[in-house]
Amino acid sequence: MRFDLDEQQRAFQDAVVDYLRTECPINRALEPHEHGHADLTIWRGLMELGIGGMVVPEEYGGLGLGLLDLAVVAEPVGRYAMPGPFFEHALATLAITIAGSDEQKARWLPALVTGELRATVALAEAKGEWTADTWTLEGEGHLSGRKQYVLHTEGADLIVVGLKGGALAVVKGDASGIERTAVPSTDAGRTLAHLEFNQVAMERLPLAAGQSLVDAGLILLAADAFGGASQAVHLAVEYSKEREQFGQVIGAFQAVKHQLADMALMVEPCVGLYWYAAHLFDTAPLGAHEAAALAKAHITEVYPKITRRMIEAHGGIGYTWEYGAHVWLKRALFDQAYLGMPQLHRARVATMSGW
Repeated sequence: MRFDLDEQQRAFQDAVVDYLRTECPINRALEPHEHGHADLTIWRGLMELGIGGMVVPEEYGGLGLGLLDLAVVAEPVGRYAMPGPFFEHALATLAITIAGSDEQKARWLPALVTGELRATVALAEAKGEWTADTWTLEGEGHLSGRKQYVLHTEGADLIVVGLKGGALAVVKGDASGIERTAVPSTDAGRTLAHLEFNQVAMERLPLAAGQSLVDAGLILLAADAFGGASQAVHLAVEYSKEREQFGQVIGAFQAVKHQLADMALMVEPCVGLYWYAAHLFDTAPLGAHEAAALAKAHITEVYPKITRRMIEAHGGIGYTWEYGAHVWLKRALFDQAYLGMPQLHRARVATMSGW
């Protein structure tokens, strides 16, 4: 039995790593904070690599692969703290793929694959109700209500909205009756807004796949968090080989060695959590509910701890804006909070397990 990625998955991951290593240096992650808008340049490059169509059937211009393949490329997106609309565009594309009619798929998916259309998802409600069983918005033909913490709404062509009972609907981003209120984001590379829908024209997707969409989001966030945590360990190790103190590199000190070893041991086992959850999503979706919740809860809890230790390992320079170590800490805090905090998902697992 094989417990590893196959050659194709490794090739996709390596291609994204090679691209982001060149196109997404740390200063790119700092730019959105200064400019106040999403950076679409790198995202368009990923679309050209074919990443936008990974989960889309070949008949609509995609690659016909599974969520595991998409999660594998979400890992380097987190590793390089890529700014821009990767996460929500991938989720919206998946929503239409798994819940849309043949006509809806034919109309929207080809343009989503290439990036000609950009999409986002609107899930959370008033008190942070992220999961499908807590959504309250209803409507037939038109939608009224509020969604919170929606990613990269400015310029989005389509918005996939979560409705009561786990239903999903699509709203055009420029539709009449949408009011946007920008809100601060912990992660400078991810812009947020609250949306107020006032009798906005909508189109329902036939299948009520809301919770599956949330599960996929949890898995992609877990993959992003694993990539970022892995990079934090790498940055700490590399710095410890360069920084000299008392005539030798600090990596030679036993206390630093122990710190780095502890960080690596916290992070490396996490990869199996998101691999397994994504595998279940592709092969046994009902079993993915618990696995996705646990993967998101654990990995996004580890990520902030690792980034704080990484900053400490850098000493004073780690706390400066210019060095950029804070980018991974802020992303870690975002990944932890978005789609629900770890305690929420552990409580869900307890309920699903009958505890």
